[in-house]
Amino acid sequence: MIDLKQYGYKENTPAPSCLIPGRVTELRREQFTVMTERGELTAVLKGVFYHEAQTREDFPCVGDFVFLDYNDSGVSRIAKLLPRHSKFSRADFSGHAAGYVKTVLEQVVATNFDYVFILSSLNWDFKVSRIMRYLTQARQSGGQPVVILTKADLSPDYQVSVADVRQSVPNIPVHAISSHTGHGLPELEQYLQSGKTVVFLGMSGVGKSSLLNVLMEDNVMEVKDIREDDSRGRHTTTHRQLFMLPSGAMVIDTPGMRELGLLDAGEGIRVGFADVEELFNQCRFSNCRHQTEPGCAVQTALVDGSLSHEHWERYLLQKKENKFVDDKAGFLRDKRAQRKSLSMWSKQEKRKGKIKK
Repeated sequence: MIDLKQYGYKENTPAPSCLIPGRVTELRREQFTVMTERGELTAVLKGVFYHEAQTREDFPCVGDFVFLDYNDSGVSRIAKLLPRHSKFSRADFSGHAAGYVKTVLEQVVATNFDYVFILSSLNWDFKVSRIMRYLTQARQSGGQPVVILTKADLSPDYQVSVADVRQSVPNIPVHAISSHTGHGLPELEQYLQSGKTVVFLGMSGVGKSSLLNVLMEDNVMEVKDIREDDSRGRHTTTHRQLFMLPSGAMVIDTPGMRELGLLDAGEGIRVGFADVEELFNQCRFSNCRHQTEPGCAVQTALVDGSLSHEHWERYLLQKKENKFVDDKAGFLRDKRAQRKSLSMWSKQEKRKGKIKK
């Protein structure tokens, strides 16, 4: 028998007598691997999910706790998704054509974690702006973000990059490490405690697989070289998977993301750019657009250098993207609601016609 509490399970919701609890550790297409007290099981979704789910976020993801209809001689079925205490999502844009986005969907990347490790490699593709985008979304997740700067052994002046990140995000832990030499790895032990779950996020080629192999003390993931022309990696992780470390901590490894679409990120932007939004209260006019208006605190700060132009531009870009996604998602929600209402009305009219006949 496996103690599911080692996998972070808390019996907040008693399982019905006919079901058993488990945690999703792997997802490949529509087939789930679930750890239960009876061991590792293969499971699929019961039909109720396809009938009752309103959005894709209602489907289980790696890290989720679920109740299963156990089958000791075949494939078990996931019957219920339990409440999540944390969730990392991104906007998934579909239907690109001539600059037109047909749908904006929420893609749940991982759930029920304590820490979000945002990994970025210390090579020439290193960008503070990309790290800040991940941080904006991570602040929405319910987990504590931690910035991990990898491949420190390949960057003699890596301390400069560390200082840049710490200056941009002063309240977030930042660690420079090398999976090859072991530099900085002891600093991560404070997060990798028994029962805790960490999710790895970052672009392909930043060293997620190398770090996981070191922490697992085994080569559980294949490591591929990055491309020389752009320092980007070839995808090693092709699906999400939860690993149990020797320390008793768990890591959710995720495929590298080419782009991170912000989703419902208003609160994350507000927290990450609190210094910028504090200036708005100091403007002479409450409806100041922060362009050429007299008494604009933002323009004053840009001139005297207390607010960098780079930081201001990052704020504007994230606000613009988040507004676009929110507006588009809201429009699509209203459109779906109208279609649903029209469909219900049509069915009612057909029933009325049958009754009259």
